[in-house]
Amino acid sequence: MRTDLLSDPVDGLDEALAAVDAFDRVLVAGLLRPQPAQADGLTALTDAVAGTPLASRVAEAAEKAAAGAAGEEHFVALAAARTALMGSAHDALVARVGDVTGRPREEATAPAAAGEGPAANVLAAARAWLCDIARAGWQGIDHELVAGAAPVVSAMLPDPLLRRQATLLDGFAAELAASCPGATLERVPVRRWADLWSRALLLTLPGATRAPSASTATGRLLPLGVDVQEHATAVQAQVHAVFEPADGAPPRLVRAAVSAPKPDTVVGAGLWQLLRPRMSLLAAVSEGRSMEVDAMPVTAEGDLVWDDERARVGEPADPFATARVILSTASDPVTAPLDRHPVRIAVPVLVEGYAVEPDDDGTTAFAVAGHRLAVDTDRVPAAGPLTPEAVAASGACIGLLRWDAGAFVLQPLAVETTARKKTVAVHAGAWAGGTTDKAGVRAEKAATDSVAVLRERAGRLLRK
Repeated sequence: MRTDLLSDPVDGLDEALAAVDAFDRVLVAGLLRPQPAQADGLTALTDAVAGTPLASRVAEAAEKAAAGAAGEEHFVALAAARTALMGSAHDALVARVGDVTGRPREEATAPAAAGEGPAANVLAAARAWLCDIARAGWQGIDHELVAGAAPVVSAMLPDPLLRRQATLLDGFAAELAASCPGATLERVPVRRWADLWSRALLLTLPGATRAPSASTATGRLLPLGVDVQEHATAVQAQVHAVFEPADGAPPRLVRAAVSAPKPDTVVGAGLWQLLRPRMSLLAAVSEGRSMEVDAMPVTAEGDLVWDDERARVGEPADPFATARVILSTASDPVTAPLDRHPVRIAVPVLVEGYAVEPDDDGTTAFAVAGHRLAVDTDRVPAAGPLTPEAVAASGACIGLLRWDAGAFVLQPLAVETTARKKTVAVHAGAWAGGTTDKAGVRAEKAATDSVAVLRERAGRLLRK
């Protein structure tokens, strides 16, 4: 890894993000009665996309918005311009990551032509609500305005093609509702809400509802590690792996994700009890084995549409051996157009030969070849044996290279450390398929008791 490149400035990145920030401040007060300062933010967005195919539409939209006369098409144009700038930032950072890792990248393919999607009236209703939110601004939201999303979400949920939009809209509305009234907010998550607003708005357009194009994958899957993403009511485990095609084609990086709803009382190792029945790959990860897949659907972005019927457990496969031997030759997947955002960057890498440098504030960094790489131990899940202490005592690390708060950081997925003069590997997903580890067994038992109580209570309510 060329870690020296991680701290070098990326041309144009600061300017693109500055234009995004200027527009995001416009949404704080809203565009119902815009002020001169908001016109400056709209001008910054217009100037940033000058000379692009969006230029004329965004200029018109900014002029209408500054006059307080913006319609749906104008808000869509502004959201598109903001998304394009975040996409350009994403592309520049991904190119830098490619220079750091030296790995090849798959070629992007042109998306299929968009047509009128299903439930156009429901999407129009969602678009109208999002425009009303932009007019009110984050400081102008109230419970009545936010509640307007509820019937739209209810109409979307029955349609599988609209689940993505429904989930995003529901989560966004829930965050806004928890912050009402906006006039009393001491701190506004400016970029986060602008991200959610612009993404939700563009996902209401024709073509956004179509299912992603997929091919099939046949060959060997070599897991690298598991990233666990947990919320109060849902959990997802995403397995990052190297795929070796059976036809001898070059290896590629892929992902396989499984999600489940959960009660907020199920945490830690108990999460695996909700996820295991849905994906056999988790057991293979826990046992350190490969998997043989046969005609497994895979999207152009490298996401496996997992089907247990198309997979079987293979030979033992050590993730660190995979990372040392194959990872450097595996091609990185492309990113779907609407997913191009710096927060989506999560690139598997192997880091070795570093010195651990703990900071006074409790954070950790790796010194690699004289360069410092921040380590995000806050992302290490409580659902496994990997701990910040294990990371601090490690000598090799498989992790996800991310970009956060203006800098590249490493999220550990597994580390090699020394115990009793022997090198041992500690994986975040080691308990995914079950464990005999004492700490894991205790955590599983506590979670089992919680789940049993919840099931008994749910059964009692259903009987009534």
